[in-house]
Amino acid sequence: MDVLGRAYRHVGPADVRSLVRPGGEGWRVRSQTDLDQWLAARPAEEAREPFTFVVDTAGALRLAPRRSEHVVCAGGAAVLSAGEIGFRRESGRWVVDEVSNQSTGYCPDVTSWRAVAEALDLAGIARPSGFTHAVVFRRCLSCAQLNVVREQDFVCVFCDEVLPPEWNVDPGR
Repeated sequence: MDVLGRAYRHVGPADVRSLVRPGGEGWRVRSQTDLDQWLAARPAEEAREPFTFVVDTAGALRLAPRRSEHVVCAGGAAVLSAGEIGFRRESGRWVVDEVSNQSTGYCPDVTSWRAVAEALDLAGIARPSGFTHAVVFRRCLSCAQLNVVREQDFVCVFCDEVLPPEWNVDPGR
């Protein structure tokens, strides 16, 4: 366990993991300047939509275009959080407009917000007080299928079994 929280391993398909290439990880954001440089290099239409992000195990925010795989953005490594993030300009600075933990490759718990908040704070990027869209992931203990819990209904959509209240997505943990 890292000081910032649980490290999540990639739990998605192996064929997606095979897309990871040395040096292909997402852009590391440690400051407003890093974010400025990365966003300036994006086409205008891409900059208007949320981006793929991970927080690496060193606590740094990494960004990639939205349709990128989280495991590629992470360079194949474990992460402290993963999801999608959007930015807007406010008073001449970038601020987080929206942020979620929506990543079916890592399925991070909503508690991973702490790592996201710390990475953004360290980079000097204003943020909301939590995920603007939090996704609750659970694996069914009966059929082993991955579920997205909606409206606090902890029932497997595949076999109707009750899902555990605690995060349990990674069977190797």
